[in-house]
Formats: sequence, structure tokens, C-alpha cells
Amino acid sequence: MQIVPEHRTVVVGVDGSPNSMAALRRAAREAHERHARLEVIRVLDPGHGTAPRVLRTAREWLELRELVADVVPREQHLTTRLRIVYGTPGETLAEAAAHAEVLVVGARAHSENGNLLGGDTVPEVRDRVRCSLVICADQTTAPTEPV
Repeated sequence: MQIVPEHRTVVVGVDGSPNSMAALRRAAREAHERHARLEVIRVLDPGHGTAPRVLRTAREWLELRELVADVVPREQHLTTRLRIVYGTPGETLAEAAAHAEVLVVGARAHSENGNLLGGDTVPEVRDRVRCSLVICADQTTAPTEPV
């Protein structure tokens, strides 16, 4: 069993989107190379959903566990922590990465509000986080230009 010091952590936000899955793959590589713990966080809106919070949390945790199992190779033997947290993604991820070495987030190429990094999460995290920040996009979903 690998024992990882608390300060050697790579945090990643995962919501199941292609870009967050690209971020998870990158975060797993970062954690493996740094001999750090991988902390995978799913941020949920506290006012969204009809299921009781405890059931919603359990369901989301099981889905997150499946996503991680599909993406992170078992042979990497990473120490992994899965967390379901209620709040806003930017603020929550920045707080989770307060003592991390790296925070990895996914971002769309463009958003409805004109932000080139997509949504509100990346700019908010960029302004708040103290550790290194890696922004990923799933290149397999990028539109291709005609030749």
C-alpha cells in the first residue's frame, strides 16, 4: 500500500462530460508521475434534484466510482479519494485544491456567454486557486475544419 503525504495531492473536478473525462485522464497521469493522491470531486448544485440528499449523494458517488474505474488504469495503483460536494463548481474546486499541488479542470472550447474557456468555472478557479492549474478539453469532440 502506497502512503501519500497529505500535501501531495492532485485534485480534479468530474461531472461526466467529455472535457471532465479528459481532465480525469490528465489528473491520473499527474498523480501517478508525482506519486500523489488523486482526489476526484463531483460538485452538485444544492438546490437541484428531487431525491433526498443522502440518496442523491450515494447515487452520484457510485456513478463517480464507475467513471474513475473506466478511466484510471488499475495497474497505476493510485491512492484515490472520491468526494461528492454541494456548492458552486469554481468555489468548491478552489477550496478543495487549497493544499494540492495541481488542480485539473475540463473546459469547453466556447460557451453560450462568450467565454472562450467555457462557462464560469475556469475563470473563477483561475482567480482563486493557489496551486498549479491545468485546463483540459476532450480533443475527440472538437469540430474538424474542412480540408
